This record gives sequence, C-alpha cells and structure tokens, in this order.
Amino acid sequence: MTKVAAAAPAEHPAVAETLAQAFQSDPALSWILADPHHRAKALRALFRVLVPADARCGVVLRAAGDEAAALWRAPGHAHGGTMEFLRTLFPILSAFGTALPRGLKVQASIAANRRRGHFWYLHYVGVRPTDQGKGHGGRIIRAQTAIADAQALPCWLETATHENVPLYERLGFFAVAEWDVKDGGPHFWGMTREPLRL
Repeated sequence: MTKVAAAAPAEHPAVAETLAQAFQSDPALSWILADPHHRAKALRALFRVLVPADARCGVVLRAAGDEAAALWRAPGHAHGGTMEFLRTLFPILSAFGTALPRGLKVQASIAANRRRGHFWYLHYVGVRPTDQGKGHGGRIIRAQTAIADAQALPCWLETATHENVPLYERLGFFAVAEWDVKDGGPHFWGMTREPLRL
C-alpha cells in the first residue's frame, strides 16, 4: 500500500505535476480552458501557485509514488484570505489569460454555494490518469477525514465530475447542493461529510 504523508516544500513541484495531469480532463477546467494544449500549460502554472498557497493555510498530502495528491484548507480558511489572494493573483492571471472571466464565474459560483461554518475543505484531490481506479484517491482522502473525525469537524468539497460522486459517497460525503455555472458552464455537486463518532 502506498504511503500518504504531508508533502514537504521540496515535494510541491511533484504534487503540482500530479494534480495538473489529474485535472486535464476535468469538466470545469475544460470549460474554463477549452484548448487542451493551453490547458496543460495553464494547469501546471496554476497548481505551482496553489500547492504552496494551500500548504500555508492547510495541508498538502501526497502519495509516496506521486500517484495522488490532495490540497486541504484548514477550518476557517476555505476562502484563502486577502493576503493569499494578493500573493496568487498575478500568477493566476498569467496562467488563465483570456480564460480568466470563465474562471472567475466558476469561482464565484463555488463560493456562493459553499457550506458555511467551521470545516475542512477539500480544495483539490487528484490521481494521475495512469494510476486511477487503484484506490489511491480514496486512500488520500481518508488520511485527512480521519483527522477531521478526531477533531469532530465536518468536511466539504465540490465536484463537476458526475462519476466521482459515488466515490465521495463511499467515503462518507453526501450531496447537499447542485448548481450550474451561468452562461453554459459546468454542473457542480456540493458535498459534505459529517464527522464519525470515535
């Protein structure tokens, strides 16, 4: 079984690459970044920014062989905060270019539908395409939901991938919201997970 642990800063580039590969065919990011070649470059740039940003306000988990990675934001940090926004603004503008308006629409819809209160936020989780279907995604999510259970805290995530909804349900999440991004954007499921009593 592949070991899951918090990623050290030196491991952040490998985590970014894993997530960029995992999200290449994501419905939301495919709508934002329609050109596959531009999408591949933009996702690498995006995750090179998001991985250290989420490490500062939560935890970055990686499988030892880089099969999977997850970015979790700690309770109270789901929105990232003003300083994090300013720190990441220019690199994200550069990565998205003319696709930025679509990216902002998606982000606004997510923020409007996100759970309120104190919770662990699964910002991103992904498995390299060559390693999907082998249990890596569930393993890396359970590593953090066990901590949330110990802290008696709920978890939250959004997904635009219908096929992932049953996976998250098997991990204790359940859908509490569904919405469409305006102007023909992707459909999302908002899913929550209540802490298990230990």
